[in-house]
Amino acid sequence: MDVVRRGQEESVASDEARPESELGFTPRGSPGPLEVANAATVVIGPGGIVVGWTRAAEELLGYPAAEVVGRSAATLLTAPGDRVRAAAVARRCRTGASWAGTAIVRARDGRHVEAQLRVSPPFSLDGRECFLVSAGERNPSQTVSGSLLEGLLTRSPIGMAVMDTELRYVWLNDTLERAGGVPREQRLGRRLSDLLPGLDAQELERLMAEVRDTRTPLIDHEYTGWSWADPRRQHAYSSSFFPLVDDEDRVRGVCYLVMDVTDRWEARQRLALIKEASVRIGSTLDLERTAQELADVAVPRLSDFAAVDLLEPVLHGDEPTVQAVDTSPLMRRCGLRSVREGTPEAVDRLGEHVGFLPPHHDSRYLVDGDAMLIPSLDPDEETWARDYPERARTMREFGLHSLLVVPLRARGVTLGQAIFLRSTNPAPFVSDDLLLARELVDRAAVCVDNARRYSRERAAALALQRSLLPSRLIGGIALDVASRYLPAQARDGGGGVGGDWFDVIQLSGARAALVVGDVVGHGVTAAVTMGRLRTAVRTLADMELPPEELLAHLDDWAIRVIEEETGDQAAAAATVLGATCLYAVYDPITRRCTLARAGHPPPAIVTPDGDVTFPELPAGPPLGLGGLPFEPAEIELPEGSLIALYSDGLVESPDQDIDAGMSRLGQALARPERPLDELCTAATERLGGGPPFDDVTLLLARTHALTAERVASFEFPSDPAVVANARAEAGRQLSRWGLTDLTMTAELLVSELVTNAIRYASGPVRLRLIRQSVLTCEVADTSSTSPRLRHPRTLDEGGRGLFLVAQLARRWGTRYVGEGKTIWAELDVRHTPEAVAA
Repeated sequence: MDVVRRGQEESVASDEARPESELGFTPRGSPGPLEVANAATVVIGPGGIVVGWTRAAEELLGYPAAEVVGRSAATLLTAPGDRVRAAAVARRCRTGASWAGTAIVRARDGRHVEAQLRVSPPFSLDGRECFLVSAGERNPSQTVSGSLLEGLLTRSPIGMAVMDTELRYVWLNDTLERAGGVPREQRLGRRLSDLLPGLDAQELERLMAEVRDTRTPLIDHEYTGWSWADPRRQHAYSSSFFPLVDDEDRVRGVCYLVMDVTDRWEARQRLALIKEASVRIGSTLDLERTAQELADVAVPRLSDFAAVDLLEPVLHGDEPTVQAVDTSPLMRRCGLRSVREGTPEAVDRLGEHVGFLPPHHDSRYLVDGDAMLIPSLDPDEETWARDYPERARTMREFGLHSLLVVPLRARGVTLGQAIFLRSTNPAPFVSDDLLLARELVDRAAVCVDNARRYSRERAAALALQRSLLPSRLIGGIALDVASRYLPAQARDGGGGVGGDWFDVIQLSGARAALVVGDVVGHGVTAAVTMGRLRTAVRTLADMELPPEELLAHLDDWAIRVIEEETGDQAAAAATVLGATCLYAVYDPITRRCTLARAGHPPPAIVTPDGDVTFPELPAGPPLGLGGLPFEPAEIELPEGSLIALYSDGLVESPDQDIDAGMSRLGQALARPERPLDELCTAATERLGGGPPFDDVTLLLARTHALTAERVASFEFPSDPAVVANARAEAGRQLSRWGLTDLTMTAELLVSELVTNAIRYASGPVRLRLIRQSVLTCEVADTSSTSPRLRHPRTLDEGGRGLFLVAQLARRWGTRYVGEGKTIWAELDVRHTPEAVAA
């Protein structure tokens, strides 16, 4: 070891003072420069046997390691006296000096290569004397002193070391000594794990032991760690290991070469982080989640603490003005992440969004859009200690020492700011970190702005949809009703407000219609289409059409809409509106419910004792296909039954099929005695608590039955003489109900309606009176001819019957049944004292 150290400390000048003629090789000074990056390194053991052969040596002469290691190096020399001259060089180097010169060596393909050589003083490897020889092909066009060859071993940018079989240092060059920060004399004779705790020394020693045992070189192994030379910054290194084998084919040690590749490694890490950010940031169109994703990506790979603040107008979907960013209280913290537990709470506790800016800074940088880099935060600065002692205390407590603040700007608008701090990472932020932070923040800012714009559009669509849905449901005397509507979650530019809708429509004869529909798609277009469909259904419902006929007319309407939008009848035939509908009419007098559906899920029927069924209704095609019929189904319901109409978003999701969803819905509705609002909540809570994947609509109705106390029916033959009898029966029934104030008006209506039926129809005439919030007078006959309201002239003797009915009644109309038609008229009794008492 003393010889090694003495040789390494020897100056070049002492070597040049020795006579060169005795060596036979060309002396140093005349050879050209040695290309260090391409230099071949060879380890020569006792007797001139090659014990180490690098890949660069193979590239220089063409011999693989297997053909050279264990053989004499003299076989590579071409001149007859080269063996004697090589021995002379060895004797010279044993004096402690290195030697540089040129020699002619034989390549594997037979070429003679003029090589520049550098031979180090000998070192001990497992008790045996070895020499380290470096070589490079001479460039005859240039000449330089042999000091350049000296630099290969002592001043090369590549660190070199030789370890014995116990993996202890026996030789190293100056570059490795500087890179590790440990003096040479402290390294020799000791293992790597004893010297550099900042590296994963055990792993490196395991790799060297593997190379030693398998004799297989390991090239370009990368790893990271800290060194005494630069303890504040993590470095990356690339190392190559190869075994040293003597002439007896025994491994005498391991040689390794190491390069600092921190810049290359950091560049790859930045690119990897940017790639990861492009995937992780902006996964949804939720503003606060996007801000949190930015903080999650930044910690810990960029900073130890990250906070993202957004301006209040941004959170409401508005575009902030330039003046708004001057005042930090207008911001809200939406993203927060730290590697150290407690730091987020401490930072947030300050109540300031830029709590660690030096006192002389303000928030004007947000207006200007410039990022701010403060490499060193000093809590002992006089201004901190005097004016901001709480901030200084927090900085000391958590070791916060470096700061980056980057405005979130997209499309020329400032949306907020991102704050990055370092504490456990001792390295300060540098300009490259600022560039990386700006790249991450710029990507996040675009996602935040997209989310802001989407939030604004979604709010407008949601307001439009809610305005198109019924604000208040009235089931009348026939039904108690309740509903729930949940818009879908925002996702990938879609989701949010959709085209689900529902309605309850009052019909004549105390009946009520329940309807639920679903328009495919989301956004304003779906909401507008939904509104048009709801309006069309209400218009068709006023025509007193049966459910199957109403859906047929609605299907025709959908086809016309498609034709108007496409402008081509042929194209319309290939286009589907993408809407479904379920229409049901409940009659509280007969307790019968008639239903028809157009591609919609079937309703759920719950009996008063809790039995849940999903009746198999004829499916019917979705609206807009045309040409296919709709078929009705009729169900008789006990009083107090539940009818549940819903959209597929309630029972179907990507992770569950519709059968499981319907089973879950049935379980939620199996307690019909509970209030309807509670049942709605129970059914929707089973979705899992988060926003649904698709729109959710639920319409619940509890049925009532009208008893004989509220309904009076009479049948008369088709004879004009019975008109007086009909008037008398109506008068007596109103007296029993306490509606004497309406007797005269009701008798006149009955007289006109019965007379009209007898005049234009054959067969018996049926009169029915229904008392609810209105008094309904119905006259049914066997004719299917629709009555027509006329406006008679002054001298006309007839044609005034329906005109009087229209003037006296609250409203009137005609509905058709299988055996004829029914003309009805309503009188308002809500303010009659007798009615109130009843």
